[in-house]
Amino acid sequence: MPYLPYGKRFLDLLLATSALLLLWPVMLLVAAVLWLGFGGHVLFRQQRPGLHGKPFTFCKFVTMTQARDQHGQLLPDAQRLTPLGKFIRKTSLDELPQLLHVLRGQMSVVGPRPLLMEYLPLYTPEQARRHQVKPGITGWAQVNGRNLLRWEEKFRYDLWYVEHVSLRVDALILWRTVKHLFRPEGISAPGTATMERFTGSSNTSSS
Repeated sequence: MPYLPYGKRFLDLLLATSALLLLWPVMLLVAAVLWLGFGGHVLFRQQRPGLHGKPFTFCKFVTMTQARDQHGQLLPDAQRLTPLGKFIRKTSLDELPQLLHVLRGQMSVVGPRPLLMEYLPLYTPEQARRHQVKPGITGWAQVNGRNLLRWEEKFRYDLWYVEHVSLRVDALILWRTVKHLFRPEGISAPGTATMERFTGSSNTSSS
């Protein structure tokens, strides 16, 4: 890991600070639109595993309503994802609040995406190695298929990144990320609004 930890942290601070200075008007606009469109609900918050699996409160712009069924359970993602939410997700604007996590040191600009806390006991020891680096806003799996990948494929990409993390690799991922912003692909898995749940390696599902 040639440029860890200080070189990667310096790059994170440089990129996150620059992006926030450039994009803060966009973030304010998105927040205002969501405030009106979602009745004052702007941010989605959830506990996610960070470095070494340590939990932190993960935030992103909301893209789904809180609509529930008659039993008080949240409706499926497809029924809660609004046209506005689809646009926010397609343009990756929902990810912008994560720049603040980068400044706080909870995330990196580049790294495996932070998944759900409930997945931690389902990982094999090899898969759990994805937490040897900080989670990222974008990553090797995101620029190689994103949610079109099966879980096993996604984890292989994550582990490849853990083993090859370097300034060159991060620069390549950032370049591919910029290209993907103009040609959004893999936003949702086939037949789903977001991403199918991980149920363990003995019963992997599409991601």
